[in-house]
Amino acid sequence: MNSKIILYHGSPNDKITPTYGLGEDRHDYGRGFYLTEDIELAREWAVCNPVEVSGWVHKYELDTTELSVLDFSGENILSWLAELMKHRQADDSKRYRVLSERFINKYGVDTSSYDVIKGWRANASYFYIAKAFVRDEIDIEIFEELMSLGGLGIQYCIKTEKAYSKLREIENSLISVNYQEFNQKYNIRDIAARENMKALIDSDKNKVTNVFSTLI
Repeated sequence: MNSKIILYHGSPNDKITPTYGLGEDRHDYGRGFYLTEDIELAREWAVCNPVEVSGWVHKYELDTTELSVLDFSGENILSWLAELMKHRQADDSKRYRVLSERFINKYGVDTSSYDVIKGWRANASYFYIAKAFVRDEIDIEIFEELMSLGGLGIQYCIKTEKAYSKLREIENSLISVNYQEFNQKYNIRDIAARENMKALIDSDKNKVTNVFSTLI
């Protein structure tokens, strides 16, 4: 990774102050400030909510010098799933509560020492995969191929006070986002991804042998 990278944050708000300690615990990697290197995805994420208001893309520079970055693309795919399970509930059954705890203990990564976490964004389509996986409907052998079908983006999560201090919004770079145009693009991308994923899950490639409950 270059020491300085350009990142974008899509938001319905034109004024944002990234602040350590804020954010939702139930986001993919817990509390933090989420960004992407892909400006087109940032535009879509700015207006992905059902509230029909136009949004904004904020442009930032992150100096990663002396920052510890965990990149889930370099980890076992099961580690990413375990991280997701720490923060988001893929099912509300007793079976899932018991098995997810075991899964996290076996495959989870201790993220507490990292300043930044980089990995897939588990929006509707990716979370659809996670839900199917914990119901034992997906063989782990096709999981990485499923993830590649989404085209739904890699995100960065700023986690620590040190990382926040290395994040700088670039002046005069605010971009307005039209709701109708980019919400439609977001929905088209999501629908196409889900259709492609469902086709692979229903194909002969999915042996349904090495599934969630057998991996624990």
